[in-house]
Amino acid sequence: MAPQRRGAPKAPEGSGTAERRRPSNTKKDRAQLEAPKRGLKTAVLGACAVLAMLLLWSHMGGDDGITEVLARRGEVLPGRFIEVPCSEDYDSHRRFEGCTPRKCGRGVSDVVITREEVARVRSIAEKGLSLGGSAGGASILDLHSGALSVGKHFVNLYRYFGDKIRTVFSEEDFQVYRDVRQKVQLTIAEAFGISVSSLYLTKPTFFSRINSTEAQTAHDEYWHAHVDKVTYGSFDYTSLLYLSNYLEDFGGGRFVFMEEGANKTVEPRAGRVSFFTSGSENLHRVEKVRWGTRYAITIAFTCNPDHGIADPTFT
Repeated sequence: MAPQRRGAPKAPEGSGTAERRRPSNTKKDRAQLEAPKRGLKTAVLGACAVLAMLLLWSHMGGDDGITEVLARRGEVLPGRFIEVPCSEDYDSHRRFEGCTPRKCGRGVSDVVITREEVARVRSIAEKGLSLGGSAGGASILDLHSGALSVGKHFVNLYRYFGDKIRTVFSEEDFQVYRDVRQKVQLTIAEAFGISVSSLYLTKPTFFSRINSTEAQTAHDEYWHAHVDKVTYGSFDYTSLLYLSNYLEDFGGGRFVFMEEGANKTVEPRAGRVSFFTSGSENLHRVEKVRWGTRYAITIAFTCNPDHGIADPTFT
């Protein structure tokens, strides 16, 4: 009699042995095993896409790490001032008692310059820059030195255009320019408690016109963080007069004071004067302009009379 084959012993319920011996090479089983993997892969790709969008949004200036708005475009500020500790930048330069910053900070005012003055100063910028313009996104006009952006270079507009300049500008233009400079100088002196006569206009003082055109030279890359006292040793006090409006005339282009974990921004408003001590206590940058055109004038002051410059004249 042939020996009988015994069946495999039954596994206790719940032990999982029976399940391990069950064939699992059917298409249905493989699909069930691969489904979670596909879901995980989709989730990872989705997360990467979101991260990429956030990085792109940040790069385009969507948030830019700003945690506080120092001055909003919609506000009309009679004066706002924040004092900050002075850096050591001034120690490496000749000091002028009663002028070299010992009280440092940043301020904003919307009542220094009148609407009429803003319109006249904006007109000066537009007329001068219409003679040239950078091939990139940032164009400069300096009425003191005559520097004007043309393509990828600079020309001296007084020599380049000669007598034609007299048909572009007027004596009234230069008088308005001087009046505005004097008002800004007085505002700075009062805010920092120094004599207005101890401040001297210094170079470069210039108009800027910025748009979203791609940079062509290093001069077009205005968005890098910098310290004015380091970039221009003569600077002790820096000011900007904005000639156009954030979110009305352009997007991006906000002025950002950079502080660890607490950047602060000034939103440009036509007629707004922003001013600050020029050392490392006020490390700053300008956001990239994403659309439209941003006009402003930078007016710088020094305590060293050897670095002073005269107002431009209509001759």
